[in-house]
Amino acid sequence: MAIPAITPYAMPVESELPKNKVSWKVDPSRSVLLVHDMQQYFLDYYTVTESPITELISHIQSIKSRCVELGIPVVYTAQPGNQNSEDRALLTDFWGPGLDDDINQTKVVDEVAPSEDDIVLTKWRYSAFKRTNLLEMMKEQGRDQLIICGVYAHIGCLLTASEAFMLDIKPFLVSDAVADFSLEEHKMAIKYAAERCAVTISTSQLLEQLKSGEQVLAGTSQENDEHCLTLDGLRIQIAELLGESPSDIGDNEDIVDIGMDSIRMMTLVEILRGKGAEINFMQMAEKPTIAAWWELLSSQKVLA
Repeated sequence: MAIPAITPYAMPVESELPKNKVSWKVDPSRSVLLVHDMQQYFLDYYTVTESPITELISHIQSIKSRCVELGIPVVYTAQPGNQNSEDRALLTDFWGPGLDDDINQTKVVDEVAPSEDDIVLTKWRYSAFKRTNLLEMMKEQGRDQLIICGVYAHIGCLLTASEAFMLDIKPFLVSDAVADFSLEEHKMAIKYAAERCAVTISTSQLLEQLKSGEQVLAGTSQENDEHCLTLDGLRIQIAELLGESPSDIGDNEDIVDIGMDSIRMMTLVEILRGKGAEINFMQMAEKPTIAAWWELLSSQKVLA
């Protein structure tokens, strides 16, 4: 009934990743980092000086550091100690009484401990969304991507990814920044995620995408600072709103078909008006392609 002792196993490497069904990319302006249940109680079942824990901690440290640099909110989940029977409910049947009310069990391990600026949510169920305000917080901040790392891959991490998907939040499960009871269960979790509800991604791939996303944001910022608009600048603005690479959006591609909903389109209208363009939502919605929008804007004085 309790968590089993976990035999060391080799952390899956990038070449072992399953093929993702979708091609979502991480966007720093839309993401939240979730560090899932990295409490001493759960890590005590591992040999912490061996794989997969050595890589797990190192990779979470690297991911969090980069997220902090980019202003990506960092959220932790942590289960409370001495849960009463009503709060614990069916979890008791599977896992026993859970954590004691002891800081040596309930604390997030020192190597990846939360800072004062991080958010720590009390965790009650497998999914980080159950009985928390994670969804509301993300909506308030206009963020719809969730980067997931921590333990255990096939339980809370996978169930959180699944629920995120059902809430229209794009999950990114970091394959070598999660750990599990065994290599078999670890691989099962990332395979299910890749095929059913998320993008599975390695730490190095994630950091590279965050770097690319930072460059897009920097390019957009430069366009804003110059108070002008170019065709490439328009494409960058659209790509930022959609969480896509600018090079992947063709001039005559229907932007609605790749995710430009009415809210994002209104946001783009406001951005363009901020640059001095005289344009409205109905004009944009009539022909939703970069070529058509550029034609509308090409006579505007705001263009470079």
